[in-house]
Amino acid sequence: MPSRDLDATEFVRVSEVVPGAIEEIRYFTTYNFTGHRVAGYEQPCALLTGPAAMALARAAEALERRGLRVRVYDAYRPQRAVNDFIAWAQDLDDVRMKGVFYPDVEKAELFERDYIAARSSHSRGSTVDLTLFDDRSGANLDMGSPFDFFGDVSHSDFAQLGARQLANRRLLREVMESAGFAGIPSEWWHFTLVDEPFPTTYFDFPVHADAVR
Repeated sequence: MPSRDLDATEFVRVSEVVPGAIEEIRYFTTYNFTGHRVAGYEQPCALLTGPAAMALARAAEALERRGLRVRVYDAYRPQRAVNDFIAWAQDLDDVRMKGVFYPDVEKAELFERDYIAARSSHSRGSTVDLTLFDDRSGANLDMGSPFDFFGDVSHSDFAQLGARQLANRRLLREVMESAGFAGIPSEWWHFTLVDEPFPTTYFDFPVHADAVR
């Protein structure tokens, strides 16, 4: 019998519950703040606990009426990926992606400013990072900063944005909150299911479509 942190039986593929979702799993690629494919991401697929996926489906349904879809950058994240982030943050010589993701923050400050942590709600399986995609324009809505940008501009309450950017952030937050998620102050794209089923379990099975049945 596998240990609980390796048991994916309560998880589902987002693509099967939210068929209109766009999945751009950045940590499967080298285009992320580390500059390398992150440990544990064996396929570019989004996995969530069943309740979180159903809540995301409710949000997607509300957005569909506006001609919008969700674009998912990350969902379940194994603990081994978090450990990879920690190892990367401790290598102060590796700053190849600094100009893209943290131009105004020194890498040595990432821990103390809580951009990198030893535990992530993503590893509990009910957190999703996402933005909104407009089918009419064929582009993401302008949120004022890109996903995973380390800086004040990414804070949910950052007010020095254009009216349209603020409205887009507000729409994302309101739709996700109505579906049962809560955001965090530091990242406009990050939402966790309020009634998450595993609030104290940090899973470590790899991100792979066959991890769930």
